[in-house]
Amino acid sequence: MSPTSKNPLHLRRLGRRDYQDTWQAMRAFTDARGADTPDEIWIVEHPPVYTQGVAGKPEHVLDAGDVPLLRSDRGGQVTYHGPGQLVLYTLLDLRRLNLSVKVLVQMLEQAVIAALAQYGIRAEPREGAPGVYVDGAKIASLGLRVRQGGCYHGLSLNVDMDLGPFGRINPCGYAGLAVTQLADLGVSARYDDPAAPIIQWLARALGYGTFVFAGDGLPGDD
Repeated sequence: MSPTSKNPLHLRRLGRRDYQDTWQAMRAFTDARGADTPDEIWIVEHPPVYTQGVAGKPEHVLDAGDVPLLRSDRGGQVTYHGPGQLVLYTLLDLRRLNLSVKVLVQMLEQAVIAALAQYGIRAEPREGAPGVYVDGAKIASLGLRVRQGGCYHGLSLNVDMDLGPFGRINPCGYAGLAVTQLADLGVSARYDDPAAPIIQWLARALGYGTFVFAGDGLPGDD
């Protein structure tokens, strides 16, 4: 019996949610996990916010202006979240899946690459700089945290948003790194449209064959 055969993959569509509330809910969910707690993927969009990873260096924040800056517990440096960006949080039991963080990062990158290919966009990963790139410009960022064998945080994909705030940071710690989005590549889509192909690819890679809709609120909301 495969580790994913006992439980279906649970999906939550959260709409636009405050970053800190969502982050704290992810931590609480992970800390409360039991051996049979189903894995979940949360689909969300955040109001404008800069987030700094645990090893984030302050010099990579050039001018936050009126955008809140929060220090998160994910890996990586500083990035920006805002309306029009798809965020997928992967709350997975890595021990049950027998999965390393490195392999999961590769899966997340390949899931985005496969989804972008369905839009006719050729994308690729970059050695030593996790994420997904189109002609050298970053379109998706990754950041994860592992606690007690469970992981949370995940990926963000720029769909149709104001990219201006990226110019006030060194995105992911790289000065002058160009960023792009689906809208600038000729794709008209809502922020959550790419979620389905990304999740379908990732679910197959993880061994899941079925999905369950777990609601449109954070755990405990109802």
